[in-house]
Amino acid sequence: MPSMRMRTTAVLAAAAALAAVAGCASGNDSGGSKSGLRLYNDKGAWKPFFEQMSALGKQQTGLDMKPVGYTDEPTYTAFIKSSFRTKVKPDLFTWQTGGRLEEIVAQNQVAETTSIWQDAIKSGDLTQDLAKYYTVGGKQYCVPLNTGYWGMFYNKKIFAKYGLAPPGTWADLMKIAQTLKGKGQVPFNQTTPTSLFSFAWFEQLLAGTDPDLYERLSTGQASYTDPGVVKVMEQWKSMIDSGYFSNPGDKADPADHFKAGDAAMVISGTWFNTSMTQRGLKLGTDYGFFLIPNVQPSLPKRSLIFESGPLCSLRKAPDAAASTKYLKWWVTPAAQEKWANARGDVSGNPKVKIADPELDKITKEAANGGNRLVLRYFEAAPAPVLTAALSGFDGFLSKPGSYMSVLKDIQKANEDYWKTHKAGS
Repeated sequence: MPSMRMRTTAVLAAAAALAAVAGCASGNDSGGSKSGLRLYNDKGAWKPFFEQMSALGKQQTGLDMKPVGYTDEPTYTAFIKSSFRTKVKPDLFTWQTGGRLEEIVAQNQVAETTSIWQDAIKSGDLTQDLAKYYTVGGKQYCVPLNTGYWGMFYNKKIFAKYGLAPPGTWADLMKIAQTLKGKGQVPFNQTTPTSLFSFAWFEQLLAGTDPDLYERLSTGQASYTDPGVVKVMEQWKSMIDSGYFSNPGDKADPADHFKAGDAAMVISGTWFNTSMTQRGLKLGTDYGFFLIPNVQPSLPKRSLIFESGPLCSLRKAPDAAASTKYLKWWVTPAAQEKWANARGDVSGNPKVKIADPELDKITKEAANGGNRLVLRYFEAAPAPVLTAALSGFDGFLSKPGSYMSVLKDIQKANEDYWKTHKAGS
Protein backbone atom coordinates (compact mmCIF):
# COMPACT_ATOMS: atom_id res chain seq x y z
CA MET A 1 0.00 0.00 0.00
CA PRO A 2 1.48 3.36 -0.96
CA SER A 3 2.03 5.71 1.97
CA MET A 4 -0.13 8.81 2.40
CA ARG A 5 2.77 10.87 1.07
CA MET A 6 3.05 8.62 -2.01
CA ARG A 7 -0.70 8.79 -2.63
CA THR A 8 -0.67 12.59 -2.29
CA THR A 9 2.29 12.84 -4.67
CA ALA A 10 0.52 10.57 -7.15
CA VAL A 11 -2.67 12.63 -7.05
CA LEU A 12 -0.75 15.90 -7.48
CA ALA A 13 1.21 14.40 -10.37
CA ALA A 14 -2.01 13.20 -11.95
CA ALA A 15 -3.56 16.62 -11.61
CA ALA A 16 -0.51 18.23 -13.20
CA ALA A 17 -0.61 15.73 -16.04
CA LEU A 18 -4.30 16.43 -16.63
CA ALA A 19 -3.63 20.13 -16.70
CA ALA A 20 -0.85 19.65 -19.21
CA VAL A 21 -3.02 17.48 -21.43
CA ALA A 22 -5.89 19.94 -21.17
CA GLY A 23 -3.59 22.76 -22.16
CA CYS A 24 -2.60 21.09 -25.43
CA ALA A 25 -5.85 19.24 -26.17
CA SER A 26 -7.62 19.84 -29.44
CA GLY A 27 -11.30 20.44 -29.76
CA ASN A 28 -11.78 16.79 -30.66
CA ASP A 29 -10.83 15.73 -27.13
CA SER A 30 -14.21 16.69 -25.75
CA GLY A 31 -16.29 15.01 -28.43
CA GLY A 32 -16.82 14.56 -32.14
CA SER A 33 -15.21 12.38 -34.80
CA LYS A 34 -11.50 11.65 -34.45
CA SER A 35 -8.81 10.19 -36.66
CA GLY A 36 -6.21 10.02 -33.89
CA LEU A 37 -6.47 8.34 -30.50
CA ARG A 38 -4.35 8.60 -27.36
CA LEU A 39 -3.69 5.34 -25.55
CA TYR A 40 -2.74 5.96 -21.93
CA ASN A 41 -0.86 3.11 -20.29
CA ASP A 42 1.22 2.14 -17.28
CA LYS A 43 3.76 0.36 -19.48
CA GLY A 44 6.12 3.16 -20.46
CA ALA A 45 8.87 0.72 -21.43
CA TRP A 46 6.58 -0.70 -24.13
CA LYS A 47 6.50 2.56 -26.09
CA PRO A 48 8.37 1.13 -29.13
CA PHE A 49 5.85 -1.71 -29.39
CA PHE A 50 2.85 0.58 -29.06
CA GLU A 51 4.36 2.73 -31.81
CA GLN A 52 4.64 -0.32 -34.08
CA MET A 53 0.98 -1.03 -33.42
CA SER A 54 0.18 2.59 -34.16
CA ALA A 55 1.71 2.29 -37.63
CA LEU A 56 -0.11 -0.98 -38.37
CA GLY A 57 -3.38 0.36 -36.97
CA LYS A 58 -3.16 3.43 -39.18
CA GLN A 59 -2.80 1.18 -42.23
CA GLN A 60 -5.61 -1.17 -41.30
CA THR A 61 -8.14 1.09 -39.55
CA GLY A 62 -7.30 4.62 -40.66
CA LEU A 63 -6.89 5.62 -37.00
CA ASP A 64 -3.68 7.04 -35.60
CA MET A 65 -2.79 5.97 -32.05
CA LYS A 66 -0.36 7.85 -29.82
CA PRO A 67 0.85 5.99 -26.72
CA VAL A 68 1.17 8.03 -23.53
CA GLY A 69 3.12 5.86 -21.11
CA TYR A 70 3.65 5.99 -17.35
CA THR A 71 6.25 4.02 -15.41
CA ASP A 72 4.88 4.72 -11.92
CA GLU A 73 1.72 2.70 -11.30
CA PRO A 74 0.21 4.78 -8.42
CA THR A 75 0.61 7.99 -10.46
CA TYR A 76 -0.96 6.33 -13.48
CA THR A 77 -3.93 5.00 -11.49
CA ALA A 78 -4.49 8.42 -9.93
CA PHE A 79 -4.34 10.04 -13.37
CA ILE A 80 -6.97 7.73 -14.90
CA LYS A 81 -9.31 8.09 -11.92
CA SER A 82 -8.88 11.88 -12.02
CA SER A 83 -9.83 11.87 -15.69
CA PHE A 84 -13.24 10.48 -14.78
CA ARG A 85 -14.06 13.83 -13.21
CA THR A 86 -12.76 16.11 -15.96
CA LYS A 87 -13.63 16.96 -19.56
CA VAL A 88 -10.24 15.68 -20.73
CA LYS A 89 -10.66 11.92 -21.10
CA PRO A 90 -8.45 9.16 -22.54
CA ASP A 91 -9.56 7.53 -25.77
CA LEU A 92 -8.08 4.22 -24.64
CA PHE A 93 -6.34 3.14 -21.45
CA THR A 94 -4.83 0.06 -19.85
CA TRP A 95 -6.17 -1.29 -16.57
CA GLN A 96 -6.48 -4.50 -14.54
CA THR A 97 -9.11 -7.22 -14.38
CA GLY A 98 -10.58 -8.44 -11.10
CA GLY A 99 -11.49 -6.00 -8.35
CA ARG A 100 -10.04 -2.93 -10.07
CA LEU A 101 -12.14 -3.51 -13.19
CA GLU A 102 -15.23 -4.10 -11.06
CA GLU A 103 -14.52 -0.81 -9.28
CA ILE A 104 -14.61 1.38 -12.40
CA VAL A 105 -17.56 -0.58 -13.85
CA ALA A 106 -19.47 0.12 -10.63
CA GLN A 107 -18.68 3.81 -11.11
CA ASN A 108 -20.30 3.59 -14.56
CA GLN A 109 -17.12 4.82 -16.24
CA VAL A 110 -15.93 2.04 -18.55
CA ALA A 111 -17.53 1.17 -21.89
CA GLU A 112 -19.23 -2.20 -22.30
CA THR A 113 -17.68 -4.51 -24.91
CA THR A 114 -20.11 -7.44 -24.85
CA SER A 115 -20.77 -7.27 -28.59
CA ILE A 116 -17.03 -7.24 -29.35
CA TRP A 117 -16.57 -10.37 -27.24
CA GLN A 118 -19.55 -12.13 -28.77
CA ASP A 119 -18.28 -11.52 -32.30
CA ALA A 120 -14.68 -12.43 -31.41
CA ILE A 121 -15.66 -15.67 -29.67
CA LYS A 122 -17.83 -16.61 -32.66
CA SER A 123 -14.91 -15.99 -35.05
CA GLY A 124 -12.42 -17.79 -32.80
CA ASP A 125 -10.38 -14.68 -31.99
CA LEU A 126 -11.15 -14.85 -28.25
CA THR A 127 -12.21 -17.69 -25.96
CA GLN A 128 -15.09 -18.16 -23.57
CA ASP A 129 -12.59 -19.15 -20.84
CA LEU A 130 -10.89 -15.77 -21.14
CA ALA A 131 -14.21 -13.89 -21.20
CA LYS A 132 -14.93 -14.63 -17.54
CA TYR A 133 -12.03 -12.41 -16.49
CA TYR A 134 -13.65 -9.50 -18.33
CA THR A 135 -17.20 -10.13 -17.13
CA VAL A 136 -18.90 -7.99 -14.52
CA GLY A 137 -22.61 -8.46 -13.85
CA GLY A 138 -23.01 -10.73 -16.87
CA LYS A 139 -21.53 -8.18 -19.31
CA GLN A 140 -18.05 -7.81 -20.76
CA TYR A 141 -15.84 -4.74 -20.43
CA CYS A 142 -12.54 -3.96 -22.21
CA VAL A 143 -10.56 -6.43 -24.35
CA PRO A 144 -7.27 -8.22 -23.65
CA LEU A 145 -4.23 -5.99 -23.99
CA ASN A 146 -2.00 -8.93 -23.14
CA THR A 147 -2.09 -12.34 -21.55
CA GLY A 148 0.66 -13.99 -19.60
CA TYR A 149 1.62 -17.09 -17.65
CA TRP A 150 3.84 -16.90 -14.60
CA GLY A 151 6.85 -19.15 -14.27
CA MET A 152 10.59 -19.06 -13.72
CA PHE A 153 13.16 -17.46 -16.01
CA TYR A 154 16.59 -19.00 -15.49
CA ASN A 155 20.11 -18.19 -16.63
CA LYS A 156 21.21 -21.09 -18.82
CA LYS A 157 24.92 -20.33 -18.45
CA ILE A 158 24.72 -20.44 -14.66
CA PHE A 159 22.68 -23.65 -14.75
CA ALA A 160 25.19 -25.22 -17.14
CA LYS A 161 28.14 -24.11 -14.98
CA TYR A 162 26.81 -26.06 -12.02
CA GLY A 163 25.28 -28.96 -13.95
CA LEU A 164 21.69 -27.97 -13.17
CA ALA A 165 18.48 -28.60 -15.12
CA PRO A 166 14.91 -27.25 -14.80
CA PRO A 167 13.18 -28.95 -11.84
CA GLY A 168 10.50 -31.59 -12.12
CA THR A 169 9.35 -31.18 -8.51
CA TRP A 170 9.34 -28.51 -5.82
CA ALA A 171 11.97 -30.49 -3.94
CA ASP A 172 14.15 -30.30 -7.05
CA LEU A 173 13.74 -26.50 -7.15
CA MET A 174 14.74 -26.14 -3.50
CA LYS A 175 17.75 -28.40 -4.10
CA ILE A 176 18.78 -26.14 -7.00
CA ALA A 177 18.46 -23.08 -4.76
CA GLN A 178 20.51 -24.78 -2.04
CA THR A 179 23.22 -25.76 -4.52
CA LEU A 180 23.46 -22.25 -5.97
CA LYS A 181 23.60 -20.67 -2.53
CA GLY A 182 26.38 -23.07 -1.59
CA LYS A 183 28.37 -21.90 -4.61
CA GLY A 184 28.02 -18.25 -3.61
CA GLN A 185 25.39 -17.60 -6.28
CA VAL A 186 22.11 -15.81 -5.46
CA PRO A 187 19.34 -18.22 -6.53
CA PHE A 188 16.37 -15.84 -6.93
CA ASN A 189 16.19 -12.16 -7.83
CA GLN A 190 13.37 -10.15 -6.32
CA THR A 191 10.66 -9.76 -8.96
CA THR A 192 10.65 -5.95 -8.95
CA PRO A 193 12.44 -3.10 -7.15
CA THR A 194 9.06 -1.78 -5.94
CA SER A 195 6.18 -3.35 -4.00
CA LEU A 196 4.13 -3.76 -7.19
CA PHE A 197 4.84 -7.50 -7.49
CA SER A 198 5.70 -8.25 -3.86
CA PHE A 199 2.87 -10.82 -3.94
CA ALA A 200 4.63 -13.09 -6.48
CA TRP A 201 6.02 -15.68 -4.10
CA PHE A 202 2.96 -15.56 -1.84
CA GLU A 203 0.65 -16.51 -4.71
CA GLN A 204 3.04 -19.15 -6.06
CA LEU A 205 3.50 -20.85 -2.70
CA LEU A 206 -0.18 -20.75 -1.75
CA ALA A 207 -1.56 -21.73 -5.17
CA GLY A 208 1.01 -24.53 -5.38
CA THR A 209 0.04 -25.79 -1.92
CA ASP A 210 -3.74 -25.27 -1.74
CA PRO A 211 -5.29 -23.60 -4.81
CA ASP A 212 -8.78 -23.89 -3.33
CA LEU A 213 -7.72 -21.90 -0.27
CA TYR A 214 -6.07 -19.35 -2.57
CA GLU A 215 -9.32 -18.85 -4.47
CA ARG A 216 -11.42 -18.72 -1.28
CA LEU A 217 -9.23 -15.86 -0.05
CA SER A 218 -10.09 -13.80 -3.12
CA THR A 219 -13.84 -14.28 -2.61
CA GLY A 220 -14.00 -13.53 1.10
CA GLN A 221 -14.53 -17.17 2.11
CA ALA A 222 -11.24 -17.59 3.97
CA SER A 223 -9.08 -15.66 6.40
CA TYR A 224 -5.51 -14.51 5.95
CA THR A 225 -4.83 -15.95 9.41
CA ASP A 226 -5.97 -19.41 8.26
CA PRO A 227 -3.37 -22.03 9.30
CA GLY A 228 -2.76 -22.85 5.62
CA VAL A 229 -1.87 -19.23 4.84
CA VAL A 230 0.31 -18.95 7.94
CA LYS A 231 2.19 -22.09 6.90
CA VAL A 232 2.89 -20.58 3.49
CA MET A 233 4.27 -17.40 5.05
CA GLU A 234 6.50 -19.50 7.30
CA GLN A 235 7.78 -21.37 4.25
CA TRP A 236 8.46 -18.09 2.45
CA LYS A 237 10.28 -16.81 5.56
CA SER A 238 12.39 -19.97 5.62
CA MET A 239 13.47 -19.36 2.02
CA ILE A 240 14.42 -15.75 2.84
CA ASP A 241 16.29 -16.85 5.98
CA SER A 242 18.18 -19.39 3.87
CA GLY A 243 19.56 -16.55 1.75
CA TYR A 244 17.80 -17.60 -1.45
CA PHE A 245 16.77 -14.06 -2.47
CA SER A 246 18.52 -10.90 -3.60
CA ASN A 247 18.43 -7.79 -1.44
CA PRO A 248 14.81 -6.53 -1.36
CA GLY A 249 16.04 -2.94 -1.16
CA ASP A 250 17.90 -3.17 -4.48
CA LYS A 251 16.35 -0.69 -6.94
CA ALA A 252 17.98 -2.07 -10.10
CA ASP A 253 15.80 -3.60 -12.81
CA PRO A 254 15.61 -7.40 -12.37
CA ALA A 255 16.43 -7.88 -16.07
CA ASP A 256 19.76 -6.06 -15.59
CA HIS A 257 20.67 -8.29 -12.65
CA PHE A 258 19.62 -11.32 -14.63
CA LYS A 259 21.76 -10.34 -17.61
CA ALA A 260 24.75 -9.72 -15.35
CA GLY A 261 24.33 -13.13 -13.74
CA ASP A 262 23.84 -11.65 -10.28
CA ALA A 263 20.88 -14.00 -9.77
CA ALA A 264 20.21 -17.32 -11.46
CA MET A 265 16.41 -17.16 -11.54
CA VAL A 266 13.54 -14.70 -11.40
CA ILE A 267 9.83 -15.48 -11.12
CA SER A 268 7.70 -13.42 -13.51
CA GLY A 269 5.08 -13.42 -16.24
CA THR A 270 5.92 -14.38 -19.82
CA TRP A 271 5.85 -10.66 -20.63
CA PHE A 272 9.24 -10.41 -18.86
CA ASN A 273 10.62 -11.96 -22.02
CA THR A 274 10.29 -8.50 -23.58
CA SER A 275 12.70 -7.07 -21.00
CA MET A 276 15.19 -9.79 -21.82
CA THR A 277 15.09 -9.37 -25.59
CA GLN A 278 15.46 -5.60 -25.15
CA ARG A 279 18.80 -6.35 -23.48
CA GLY A 280 20.04 -8.47 -26.37
CA LEU A 281 19.39 -11.83 -24.70
CA LYS A 282 17.88 -14.78 -26.56
CA LEU A 283 15.36 -17.24 -25.17
CA GLY A 284 16.68 -20.77 -25.52
CA THR A 285 20.29 -19.63 -25.78
CA ASP A 286 21.02 -17.21 -22.94
CA TYR A 287 18.07 -18.06 -20.73
CA GLY A 288 15.19 -20.47 -20.42
CA PHE A 289 11.76 -20.59 -18.83
CA PHE A 290 10.01 -23.31 -16.88
CA LEU A 291 6.60 -23.66 -15.29
CA ILE A 292 6.99 -23.96 -11.53
CA PRO A 293 6.13 -27.32 -9.94
CA ASN A 294 3.55 -27.47 -7.16
CA VAL A 295 4.76 -27.28 -3.59
CA GLN A 296 2.26 -30.04 -2.81
CA PRO A 297 3.03 -32.90 -5.23
CA SER A 298 -0.28 -34.69 -4.58
CA LEU A 299 -2.36 -31.98 -6.29
CA PRO A 300 -4.08 -33.38 -9.42
CA LYS A 301 -2.98 -30.48 -11.65
CA ARG A 302 -0.15 -27.98 -11.65
CA SER A 303 -1.34 -24.58 -10.45
CA LEU A 304 -0.41 -22.10 -13.18
CA ILE A 305 -0.66 -18.41 -12.38
CA PHE A 306 -2.38 -16.60 -15.21
CA GLU A 307 -3.03 -12.94 -15.95
CA SER A 308 -4.70 -10.90 -18.64
CA GLY A 309 -4.45 -7.13 -18.71
CA PRO A 310 -7.30 -5.11 -20.25
CA LEU A 311 -7.35 -2.39 -22.86
CA CYS A 312 -10.37 -0.21 -22.15
CA SER A 313 -12.34 2.77 -23.35
CA LEU A 314 -14.60 5.05 -21.37
CA ARG A 315 -18.37 5.00 -21.55
CA LYS A 316 -18.13 8.71 -22.32
CA ALA A 317 -15.07 8.52 -24.55
CA PRO A 318 -14.18 11.55 -26.69
CA ASP A 319 -15.23 9.52 -29.76
CA ALA A 320 -16.85 6.27 -28.66
CA ALA A 321 -17.17 4.93 -32.22
CA ALA A 322 -13.46 5.41 -32.94
CA SER A 323 -12.43 3.79 -29.64
CA THR A 324 -14.74 0.83 -30.26
CA LYS A 325 -13.39 0.43 -33.80
CA TYR A 326 -9.84 0.27 -32.44
CA LEU A 327 -10.76 -2.28 -29.75
CA LYS A 328 -12.42 -4.50 -32.37
CA TRP A 329 -9.28 -4.33 -34.49
CA TRP A 330 -6.98 -4.96 -31.54
CA VAL A 331 -8.22 -8.53 -30.98
CA THR A 332 -7.94 -9.58 -34.65
CA PRO A 333 -5.23 -12.04 -35.76
CA ALA A 334 -3.42 -9.37 -37.82
CA ALA A 335 -3.12 -7.03 -34.85
CA GLN A 336 -2.37 -9.71 -32.28
CA GLU A 337 0.31 -11.42 -34.36
CA LYS A 338 2.18 -8.13 -34.62
CA TRP A 339 1.65 -7.27 -30.94
CA ALA A 340 2.69 -10.64 -29.52
CA ASN A 341 5.68 -11.27 -31.76
CA ALA A 342 7.03 -7.71 -31.56
CA ARG A 343 7.24 -8.03 -27.78
CA GLY A 344 8.15 -11.71 -27.71
CA ASP A 345 5.09 -12.79 -25.74
CA VAL A 346 1.97 -14.91 -25.99
CA SER A 347 -1.45 -13.72 -27.21
CA GLY A 348 -5.04 -13.99 -26.04
CA ASN A 349 -6.02 -14.82 -29.63
CA PRO A 350 -5.65 -18.60 -30.10
CA LYS A 351 -5.22 -18.16 -33.88
CA VAL A 352 -1.94 -16.30 -33.46
CA LYS A 353 1.23 -18.22 -34.28
CA ILE A 354 4.13 -17.34 -32.00
CA ALA A 355 7.22 -16.94 -34.16
CA ASP A 356 9.79 -17.82 -31.47
CA PRO A 357 9.77 -21.64 -31.23
CA GLU A 358 10.82 -21.58 -27.56
CA LEU A 359 7.97 -19.23 -26.68
CA ASP A 360 5.55 -21.25 -28.79
CA LYS A 361 6.59 -24.32 -26.80
CA ILE A 362 5.81 -22.49 -23.53
CA THR A 363 2.41 -21.48 -24.87
CA LYS A 364 1.56 -25.07 -25.79
CA GLU A 365 2.75 -26.40 -22.42
CA ALA A 366 0.69 -23.78 -20.58
CA ALA A 367 -2.41 -24.66 -22.61
CA ASN A 368 -2.38 -28.41 -21.94
CA GLY A 369 -4.88 -30.10 -19.68
CA GLY A 370 -2.41 -30.79 -16.91
CA ASN A 371 -2.59 -27.21 -15.63
CA ARG A 372 -5.11 -25.47 -13.41
CA LEU A 373 -5.23 -21.79 -14.32
CA VAL A 374 -5.17 -19.59 -11.23
CA LEU A 375 -5.84 -15.87 -11.55
CA ARG A 376 -2.90 -13.69 -10.57
CA TYR A 377 -3.22 -12.21 -7.09
CA PHE A 378 -3.04 -8.65 -8.40
CA GLU A 379 -6.36 -9.20 -10.16
CA ALA A 380 -7.86 -11.81 -7.82
CA ALA A 381 -7.71 -9.75 -4.62
CA PRO A 382 -10.25 -6.94 -4.09
CA ALA A 383 -8.57 -3.55 -4.54
CA PRO A 384 -8.49 -2.49 -0.83
CA VAL A 385 -7.16 -5.91 0.19
CA LEU A 386 -4.53 -5.81 -2.55
CA THR A 387 -3.36 -2.39 -1.37
CA ALA A 388 -2.88 -3.69 2.17
CA ALA A 389 -1.21 -6.87 0.91
CA LEU A 390 1.32 -5.10 -1.31
CA SER A 391 2.38 -2.92 1.58
CA GLY A 392 2.47 -5.86 3.97
CA PHE A 393 4.42 -8.21 1.72
CA ASP A 394 6.89 -5.44 0.88
CA GLY A 395 7.58 -4.92 4.57
CA PHE A 396 7.79 -8.67 5.15
CA LEU A 397 10.61 -8.99 2.61
CA SER A 398 12.76 -6.72 4.78
CA LYS A 399 11.50 -8.10 8.11
CA PRO A 400 10.47 -11.74 7.58
CA GLY A 401 9.71 -12.19 11.27
CA SER A 402 6.77 -9.80 10.93
CA TYR A 403 4.64 -12.26 8.95
CA MET A 404 1.88 -12.69 11.56
CA SER A 405 1.35 -8.96 12.02
CA VAL A 406 1.37 -8.60 8.23
CA LEU A 407 -1.33 -11.26 7.87
CA LYS A 408 -3.44 -9.67 10.60
CA ASP A 409 -3.26 -6.27 8.88
CA ILE A 410 -4.30 -7.79 5.55
CA GLN A 411 -7.11 -9.70 7.25
CA LYS A 412 -8.41 -6.46 8.78
CA ALA A 413 -8.67 -4.98 5.27
CA ASN A 414 -10.22 -8.25 4.10
CA GLU A 415 -12.90 -8.15 6.80
CA ASP A 416 -13.65 -4.48 6.19
CA TYR A 417 -14.13 -5.11 2.47
CA TRP A 418 -16.41 -8.13 2.80
CA LYS A 419 -18.63 -6.38 5.34
CA THR A 420 -20.09 -4.43 2.42
CA HIS A 421 -19.73 -7.03 -0.34
CA LYS A 422 -21.18 -10.47 -0.90
CA ALA A 423 -18.66 -13.17 -0.14
CA GLY A 424 -18.33 -15.87 -2.76
CA SER A 425 -19.01 -13.52 -5.67
